[in-house]
Amino acid sequence: MRAVVKLDVTDADTAIAFRTGDVPVLASPRLAALLEEACVAAIAGQLEPGATSVGMQLQLEHVAPTPVGSLVEAEAVLETVRGRRLGFKVSARDHCGLVCAGRIARVIVDRDRFLGRAHDHA
Repeated sequence: MRAVVKLDVTDADTAIAFRTGDVPVLASPRLAALLEEACVAAIAGQLEPGATSVGMQLQLEHVAPTPVGSLVEAEAVLETVRGRRLGFKVSARDHCGLVCAGRIARVIVDRDRFLGRAHDHA
């Protein structure tokens, strides 16, 4: 299973907007969120009713800057399934080439039980 999602980089997506730097380029946290979105899209419609997946681990190398106005395409490929744990190979590219590559792990959980646990931490 795989999916590709796209983002037109705006000022709201920059390191300045995310307060993670002082340059007007795609912020690493925004890029991570885009890659997570691709993971979710890759498994859309494949989980049991009442189940969802949540992020567990990100290992990313953000190797090139992407300026405002650029289009970024993020791809996620499901590589491993170990019980409830899903392993994705992820990458992102813009018009110049590779922007980011790495792996993301997500875990399948019961949505209501998970939200109950979250509420207990409030």
